[in-house]
Amino acid sequence: MPLPEDKQIVETAGKLVKTLQGAFGTPPEYRPAHARGRLLKGVFTPTPEAASLSKAPHFNNASTPIVVRFSSSTGIPNIPDTDANANPRGMAVRFVLSDDGHKHTDIIAHSTKYFPMRTGEGFLSLLQAIGNGTVGAFLGENPSAAAFVQDPKPSPVSFATEKYFGVNAFKFISSEGKETFVRYRIVPEEFSVLSDAELASKSDSYLFDELPERLSKGPATLKLLAQIAEEGDVTDDATKLWPEERKQVELGTIKLEEVEEQGQSKKEEQHIIFDPVPRVEGVESSADPLLEMRAAVYLTSGRERRALEKKD
Repeated sequence: MPLPEDKQIVETAGKLVKTLQGAFGTPPEYRPAHARGRLLKGVFTPTPEAASLSKAPHFNNASTPIVVRFSSSTGIPNIPDTDANANPRGMAVRFVLSDDGHKHTDIIAHSTKYFPMRTGEGFLSLLQAIGNGTVGAFLGENPSAAAFVQDPKPSPVSFATEKYFGVNAFKFISSEGKETFVRYRIVPEEFSVLSDAELASKSDSYLFDELPERLSKGPATLKLLAQIAEEGDVTDDATKLWPEERKQVELGTIKLEEVEEQGQSKKEEQHIIFDPVPRVEGVESSADPLLEMRAAVYLTSGRERRALEKKD
């Protein structure tokens, strides 16, 4: 996973990492935006419809091992699960495509349809507005940021009962060469969130405590869907949503089987770097400028974490 060749992207990514770390006081061994998380392991099983849309191996093999990370927002490693700022929640899925684990492709999603700004530079401006106390004016001038902030974000009963939305559009390529633009969605068997009163009765670690308890009773499953773009739908701007009536195709089942032990999970979390760019045959990036920027942010932060890992 290389850094982009565009020096401006790399420079802005570095500023984003430092600004986020400064905003939350995030130690460098943690992610600057979704610091609190937990790794799980499981299996992805595709549908025949997935193979008809994309020739990617994980959509054509009988099954594929996966690593999943559930997370809470902010760069605060110990943010309480009950804190409103911990929403939206995150879900990253790594499809492991080789025995040694070096070949893989990832999906990164969060529990709101919205993303505040179209570019990394715009997101940096939002963070700066928050820092200097002018965020109210910024939201008034940037409707996409206001939509993100104002979207209701109730806390889930479980990470496994939440809905997750991919931010960016991707281009699927079938074995016949047909191209289809999609956005990912991940939906639970039963969507379930808490009322304010219910949340008030929960512990600061209720979500992370609930995961091993849930999986001790058997695997948890979620469905991976693709929302299909139609002609005229914007594919290069994460702030432009497609109409809800667009067709959604079930791509397969995400089966979560075990939660990593706390110590091992922390070590692997420090090491793993999820990649918003698919880098696999059959799935290509759209022209969305956020993709390379997000990849650069994740890699910049990830290299910092790995450098500390080597010192340890």
